Amino acid sequence: MIRNIVFDMGQVLMYFSPDVYIDRLNVPQADRPLLKAAVFGDIQWTQLDRGSISEAEAESIMCARLPERLHGYVHSLVYDWWKGPLLPVPGMEALLGELKALGYGIYLLSNAGTCLPKYFDRIPGSQYFDGRIVSAQWKQLKPEREIFQTLFREYHLVPGECFFVDDLYINIEAGVFAGMEGFIFRDSVPQLRQALIAAGVPVKP
Repeated sequence: MIRNIVFDMGQVLMYFSPDVYIDRLNVPQADRPLLKAAVFGDIQWTQLDRGSISEAEAESIMCARLPERLHGYVHSLVYDWWKGPLLPVPGMEALLGELKALGYGIYLLSNAGTCLPKYFDRIPGSQYFDGRIVSAQWKQLKPEREIFQTLFREYHLVPGECFFVDDLYINIEAGVFAGMEGFIFRDSVPQLRQALIAAGVPVKP
């Protein structure tokens, strides 16, 4: 029986959109592909999610790949990308509230940097979560086995009682391997509702 629903964050609770964050800085059009590749398209962003490098270290490495005129933009993207309006996935807040009212435990399992606690409360529906595991705080990443075990251990969860929602098939496969039922989220809350119903969770269709 499913008792807990485990959610990813980016592209599930909110849209993570590098293009939107770059647009907000009014970066010259010709510089945008170069800036996007240097900040979001290389290993340093993943290392920030793992917590294996600091923001200052990531900024320094990224800037070394770019002309000086773009260094200020790098700083803003590394430190402040989350300070503008966040983009919630439509329909997710209502689903979270419904699950909470039905008595289900709701947990976050996210690959994200150490800044997540600064903005998570601004995501609609965040008030319904019973706990969260953030990769940078544990220096573990999905789809590695260890981060799933950390979730189960820290919140005393039984894997077979958990339903995992993530937008990446490789993470869902890892969750299934860890013992959870899972659903690959493709920007459709109605489809997620149907998957939950099929798993025995009595949400509205």
